[in-house]
Amino acid sequence: MKTHSRKGRPSPKPARNGASQRQLRAGELIRHALVQVLYEDELQDEAMAGVSVTVTEVRLSPDLRNATVFVEPLGGAHAEEVVKALNRHSGFLRGRLGHAIDMRFTPDLKFVPDASFDAADKMSRLLADPRVRRDVEGED
Repeated sequence: MKTHSRKGRPSPKPARNGASQRQLRAGELIRHALVQVLYEDELQDEAMAGVSVTVTEVRLSPDLRNATVFVEPLGGAHAEEVVKALNRHSGFLRGRLGHAIDMRFTPDLKFVPDASFDAADKMSRLLADPRVRRDVEGED
């Protein structure tokens, strides 16, 4: 049922924050397929030699045509070089991804380093600080 204003026109929809269910579902589909593609296909790049990459999240634009892929190399070493190598091979990976997923369009891929592990590590270090622990325990 549509809501109408007093003048009989449809009211504007309220602004939504965050991704739609469709974006989230497609992002997970792409993440799983991309992990499989990276596992099966060896990229011919010096920066990728012997490096295992974790795909932590895929965020899609509302039209599902652009995907931001958050990656972290195992151990976190040389993240910038790995991300640059993945972006150089994004066309190849997009082609492989197109065969692996059943979507109308295969999105353009943009790889970025995932900073969530660094943020979690920083938060753990903060919480381990004796001054912070004293303040937190003192609030009981």
